[in-house]
Amino acid sequence: MSSEKPLAGRVAIVTGSGRRIGREIAESLARAGAAVVVNARSNQAQADEAVKAIEKAGGRGVAVLADVSKRQDAERLVATAVDKFGRLDILVNNAAVRAKRAVGEITDEEWREVIGVILDGSFFLTRAAIPHLAKHGKGRIINIGGATAFTGADAHAHVVAAKAGLSRLTRALAVELGPKGITVNMVSPGLVEAPGDDPKRAAERRAHYQMDRIALGRPAAPADIGSAVVAVAGDGLGYLTGQTVHMNGGFYMA
Repeated sequence: MSSEKPLAGRVAIVTGSGRRIGREIAESLARAGAAVVVNARSNQAQADEAVKAIEKAGGRGVAVLADVSKRQDAERLVATAVDKFGRLDILVNNAAVRAKRAVGEITDEEWREVIGVILDGSFFLTRAAIPHLAKHGKGRIINIGGATAFTGADAHAHVVAAKAGLSRLTRALAVELGPKGITVNMVSPGLVEAPGDDPKRAAERRAHYQMDRIALGRPAAPADIGSAVVAVAGDGLGYLTGQTVHMNGGFYMA
């Protein structure tokens, strides 16, 4: 296997990969040689654009619309990966909803939506993917967390609760799935800025993260997160499991 394509021959699903961090993760995995299932909940155009970018760079991809908070959709996403590419090796649970809302203003429906996408979706996909990830002995589950699950955040109680639950699910799954040859880890970004970000939201993020608390003095680019996911997905970190890789430039140090 070429060192330039460490994931050649492998197949990945990246949920919520039509834009920002998810799209960069999908493209990074594809550049590393993996065939990638790009997923969006409802924006077909974004998913198609991500696949076109992967194919333009010489990779393989397919776009699948699916609401991962629904068990049937999550199962269909896994089935599509196996039907299209013949196997599944890497599952990246990235899909999330992050609406800013004071806790007293969070409706029942908003709470359930956030928990459903982040936590239920990761559970549904993992459960469906286990037999396929175990088949070749190098299965990888990579959950995308967030620094606020460890620090707290104003007006994001639903998101923080879901991401904190995901970090504990990561540990539980690492113990249970290790004997099957499946590693389970979390990559936890801090402040990430991407081209095309809404200026208001970017300013809010900078205010929360307080730039002088970031040791490296800059936000992450989506590519920083993509590189971390590729590393965790590869053979070089095959003994890493049950861990959180904090990609936040030193904002939070575990």
